[in-house]
Amino acid sequence: MAGNFWSSSHYQQWVLDRQDLYRERHNDLTILSEDEYQKIMMLFANVIQALGEQLKFRQQVIATATIYFKRFYARNSLKCIDPWLMAPTCAFLASKVEEYGVISNSRLMTTCQNIVKNKFSHAFNGEYPYRTQHVLECEFYLLEMMDCCLIMYHPYRPLVKFCADLNAEADLLPVAWKMINDCLRTDAPLLYPPYLIALSCLHMASILKQKDIKGWCADLNVDNDKCMEITRTMVSLYELWKTYDEKKEIQAILAKMPRPSPSRPPSEATNLQDNNSQQQQQNQQQQMSSGVS
Repeated sequence: MAGNFWSSSHYQQWVLDRQDLYRERHNDLTILSEDEYQKIMMLFANVIQALGEQLKFRQQVIATATIYFKRFYARNSLKCIDPWLMAPTCAFLASKVEEYGVISNSRLMTTCQNIVKNKFSHAFNGEYPYRTQHVLECEFYLLEMMDCCLIMYHPYRPLVKFCADLNAEADLLPVAWKMINDCLRTDAPLLYPPYLIALSCLHMASILKQKDIKGWCADLNVDNDKCMEITRTMVSLYELWKTYDEKKEIQAILAKMPRPSPSRPPSEATNLQDNNSQQQQQNQQQQMSSGVS
């Protein structure tokens, strides 16, 4: 593990450029609008949040799982792997990386099935189709895509330090913490260092709480333009939430989403190929026999 953020794989490989991000999403954005794409990402961030809460994860584990999910689709189309499978896979991997403890496979899948049925029935119709073998296979795809860059730096720790320096743990910390959680519904964790996200959320919390921190901010040596970009991203999210009704809109959006091919465990895929080969050989033999007769 890198001793600091600047020498970590998080900074060196996974702070992305916005133009690169949009280029990777080009195929999906020919089918979906940018707003529709973001609403899909918001849905699955909510799925991971609900899954983590049911499994009693710390918020850091939930945040890690959500960013794993975002990283995968930052480099892959939605049709590559079904997001309904990727979401529990990210939660499963994050629980191990963040040393939460061992989660039994049966508990993971039972919890996933329950939240999909009880909390997200407006978005998913029918029986949840995936099982443990699918999650374990999907985990290898996720690890390969991320090049095993698993250590994550989050804005929570710098936020706590900033609030301690301001002596604002009581009034600003809870509000800014919630804003960081909200930030997981945006692209900001893929585009900006965690400390800038923490500063931006702290600044917005100070405005909301009418606490003047301008003097403290003036002494900081940071990129104010990037802080403002994060702030604009968060304001756009909150503006969207004012009019967006997920339960009414998400089914139509998911109906447009590019669909992956049905997932099969490798053993089943091999057997299917063998069966197809045998069938082709039998057909060829029948054709030859017909020709001879």
